Amino acid sequence: MQNKFPSRPAETFDFQDILYEKGDWIARVTINRPQAYNAYTTNTVRELTTAFKDAMWDDAVAVIVLTGAGEKAFCTGGDVKEYAEVFTQRPRDYWKWMGEFIECHDLLRNIGKPVIARINGMVAGGGNEFNISCDLAVMADHATIRQVGTRVGSVAAGGATQWLPIFIGDRRAREMLLTCEPIDAKTALDWGLVNRVVPAAQLDDAVNELAQKLIDKFPECLRYTKAQVNYWKEMAWAQTIRHAQDWLSLHFATTEPYEGMTAFVEKRAPRYRELRAQAIDGAPEFLFGPYSQTCPSCGTKGLPGEFEFCGKCGSALVR
Repeated sequence: MQNKFPSRPAETFDFQDILYEKGDWIARVTINRPQAYNAYTTNTVRELTTAFKDAMWDDAVAVIVLTGAGEKAFCTGGDVKEYAEVFTQRPRDYWKWMGEFIECHDLLRNIGKPVIARINGMVAGGGNEFNISCDLAVMADHATIRQVGTRVGSVAAGGATQWLPIFIGDRRAREMLLTCEPIDAKTALDWGLVNRVVPAAQLDDAVNELAQKLIDKFPECLRYTKAQVNYWKEMAWAQTIRHAQDWLSLHFATTEPYEGMTAFVEKRAPRYRELRAQAIDGAPEFLFGPYSQTCPSCGTKGLPGEFEFCGKCGSALVR
């Protein structure tokens, strides 16, 4: 009988940003961008989606392990350089990017097999959203976890705002999301954000031990147990994620993401208080004032209110 859902040998995939291995009932997916602390680009998300779908279909895969390359980082979320260079210039494309991100997480949560996050180093931003999209997590004792949205001009609404209250409680979730301060491995374990914390040298043994326990369970029962336990996560996600997709796309056209992400790329502190002070005198939503001026020479409309010269013909503006 023809198999309508064929899987492929892992080595036949031509991935650029991830490593993919399968064997002994385990699929291992590794974000392979250590030079960027395993931050993911659009291409990374697409490759993760492809790997997750293959692992879902492959009956020789019982457990998926998600991790990052090297020892410094598990995943530090979306590549802020890409955000600054692309999405602050074309906010409509962030809506498309969020569509890719949503598809990736939908596959991961509903892959039908247990997924273990192998936390080998720092976890930040969307990296924690991948962590809490997984079913279980084993963390090296030197690693830390933090959210970063309000530090860089964004909102962690790709899973963190929805799921952290379920994982660690409302007040702890608010502390992580609002302050963006990191928590250490012991705190992550105490709060229930991970299942086990071990010395880095024992990380692979601990992950493999947990994987073996999962392999020796009935696959159909595992799949449906996962679907049942996902109930609250699915409800919170379904109620909010499409709203977040639209709001974040519109938000990319405003000052906060431009300042936050540009500051990150330039390795400087964002001008938080300067923006707050500007709100007293005007509208901080606009980088150079509201689109209120018309050039008296060429008639161009919608020029920013703080411009002294027309950006099209160069004539002086009457202010």
